[in-house]
Amino acid sequence: MSQTQLKKLDAARLPDILARCALPPEAMTVIDPQRDTATATAALERAGFALEAARVFAHGLPKREAVWWACMCALYTAPEDLAGPDRLAREAAEQWVRSQEDEIRRTAMDHARAAGMRAPEAWAGVAAYWSGNSITPLSAPAVPPPPHLTGVAVAGAVALSAVRQFPQRRPQRLALFLSSARDIAAGGPGRLPAERA
Repeated sequence: MSQTQLKKLDAARLPDILARCALPPEAMTVIDPQRDTATATAALERAGFALEAARVFAHGLPKREAVWWACMCALYTAPEDLAGPDRLAREAAEQWVRSQEDEIRRTAMDHARAAGMRAPEAWAGVAAYWSGNSITPLSAPAVPPPPHLTGVAVAGAVALSAVRQFPQRRPQRLALFLSSARDIAAGGPGRLPAERA
């Protein structure tokens, strides 16, 4: 798949994304900030900065697609005995992606809080919540979340998914996750098979 086919990344300006990502200086040396986001992610991955490429995807994908990607990564490494609140947070985040309903977005955050916000699934739920129009209770005046928060939560979900239970699998997992992100950016579902034990 050519980098030019990643149409879902077109709306985001690379300089804005880089300002949100706070990449380390050594990663910034492989990026031409005058190029597009797809080219930047490819350059980072080629240079061995897979986690940094994931952060660029987390901030570069549209919010709905970024939340879906967080869910796919979390689902890939989810253990069979995943705690109920974590599972519910991910399921609510997935449901929000499909429906965009505010009540579901708020439910995702409720489950994330109940889970203690430690697992990737909880951060997928937080990402869904931070993708809405307001982060205040329904009875209060609306306060929109800062635009970078969704990307922060998605990047956290992806990073946690990459090291869950088997930290030594991080490089292979990140490669799969980046493939999933490219598929989503091209308009695909980005689904990953369940990880083999």
